[in-house]
Amino acid sequence: MYAPLALYIDGEFLGGEGRHEQDVVNPATGEVLGHLPHARPEDLQRALAAAQRAFGQWRHSSPMERSAILRRVGQLTRERAEDIAQALTLDQGKPLAESRGEIIACADHADWHAEECRRIYGRVIPARKPEVRQMVLREPVGVCAAFTPWNFPYNQAIRKICAAVGAGCTIILKGPEDAPSAVMAIARMFHDAGLPPGVLNVVWGVPAEVSDTLIRSPIVRKVSFTGSVPVGKQLAALAGAHMKRVTMELGGHSPVLVFDDADAPRAARQLARFKVRNAGQVCVSPTRFYVQDGAYDAFVEAFLDELRGVRVGDGLAPDTDMGPLAHERRIPAMERFIEDARARGGEVLLGGSRLDRPGFFFEPTVIGGLPDDALLMTEEPFGPIAPISRFSDPDDALRRANSLPFGLSAYVFTRSLHMAHRASQELESGMVNINHFGSALPETPFGGVKDSGIGSEGGSETFDGYLVTKFVTQL
Repeated sequence: MYAPLALYIDGEFLGGEGRHEQDVVNPATGEVLGHLPHARPEDLQRALAAAQRAFGQWRHSSPMERSAILRRVGQLTRERAEDIAQALTLDQGKPLAESRGEIIACADHADWHAEECRRIYGRVIPARKPEVRQMVLREPVGVCAAFTPWNFPYNQAIRKICAAVGAGCTIILKGPEDAPSAVMAIARMFHDAGLPPGVLNVVWGVPAEVSDTLIRSPIVRKVSFTGSVPVGKQLAALAGAHMKRVTMELGGHSPVLVFDDADAPRAARQLARFKVRNAGQVCVSPTRFYVQDGAYDAFVEAFLDELRGVRVGDGLAPDTDMGPLAHERRIPAMERFIEDARARGGEVLLGGSRLDRPGFFFEPTVIGGLPDDALLMTEEPFGPIAPISRFSDPDDALRRANSLPFGLSAYVFTRSLHMAHRASQELESGMVNINHFGSALPETPFGGVKDSGIGSEGGSETFDGYLVTKFVTQL
């Protein structure tokens, strides 16, 4: 069920062969699944050279050729979804149904990019003199370095690879060492789909060392990163020092506003299920709940009732609703939030503890009565913990929602068209979901504002980060 792991450089899969190897652990059991080879310095240099050489040809490839390869990857994704999902659950922990859903959704990403890459158009600007021609060309930026996280290993990698490949760029991707199987599956699919050697390269290693080498290299012209705000700022600063464009999809702390006129029980049930998706390890997970006084009691009752029914266990078990946290270091992070909440006068309404079993399991947790400066209200928990606070005045709720330096996603529940419109205008967020959860489709923008990022990894905007504009005027 768990395939051997390797580097993928210049069209070749490279195993241990004297390289340092890292244990990959099943978070549901603590058992070792496999061994992941780390790239040596010479491996990184080989990947850079391969990507640079391949770019010389791939940049001139036909959009139809790029489209055909991406379309084939979408087909292979659907054919291999079950095996990929099994391995993803083993090394990342999420329930098998969630893994399967992530893989199938990514087939849509490949298909969408296959169509859109055929429509990367320039334009002609009418000249002021009849003998002059003025043209705007959109060209691939060059070799890209991409860094992807462990919470959605397949989804985050396929977004970057499809955009880069579709735009005519080449790419070196460092996936998540904690959950590498999905990225390995992607490399195998692009290889089998006929992608020329060097267009895609996959490396592993100590994150700081790999990122420093790739970003400093003059070969790399674009950096794409999905991960935490502190690391994103470091990588963006390094890229900026070398005048390289960036796409940064960073963390958030998504506010939820539930107004008196909302269907509070329905909103609570939907939000509770969304909250425990991937054990809360989702950058757009609802994380700060502000509920208006008139809806508060009904909302909390339904929210708690829904979470009490969540079955926590091994992601491969058919009745599991929520799997373990992805690695053991997430457990003390959750305990730190709980300790601070209790010290700040918060009331633990549900959960609050690590489960007494093998693996990295933590209870779905709800906390009420926290002040806005509590740790849980100011730092992204990235786990199955939900703080719920009251509000009376909508102005105050919007102010509190916008009070943090994050701005990735926000959620609003109301029957009022006026309030829905006002919230969509005033919330400082890259994505605003009103009465449902509608983000992360291939055709829609995906990105944040403020500390939550730069650029988009969805919709037609996704190609903007991989293309440069050239103006040509001719007499």
